Amino acid sequence: QVKLVESGGGLVQAGASLRLSCAASGLTFPFSTYTMAWFRQAPGKEREFVAATSWSGGTTDYTDSVKGRFTISRDNTKNVAFLQMNRLKPEDTAVYYCAASLSRSSASRLEYPYWGQGTQVTVSS
Repeated sequence: QVKLVESGGGLVQAGASLRLSCAASGLTFPFSTYTMAWFRQAPGKEREFVAATSWSGGTTDYTDSVKGRFTISRDNTKNVAFLQMNRLKPEDTAVYYCAASLSRSSASRLEYPYWGQGTQVTVSS
């Protein structure tokens, strides 16, 4: 059974940085074959795409609002994906979810069958 566990969230001030981690286990196929993605959901809003990385990490996609501030990466030797978040803004406040898929990178949450439980990120102004 695939399990994704996020960590690294917290309460920070605007302008600070956080690094989220997503540890994967119980995978049917090697971690390196999965597209890994991050989504977020703010109170009262739908879950939205943040970033995704292909199996090799060579292809990355970001939503416009985080480009230049967030970086997605992965360590295929440790079955971990990361989201480095710099210059955080209050509007980045949300629960951040890690997701995995055997399909190609996509911004649609419908393409990801595997999800973590989420980690809270709160950015104060």
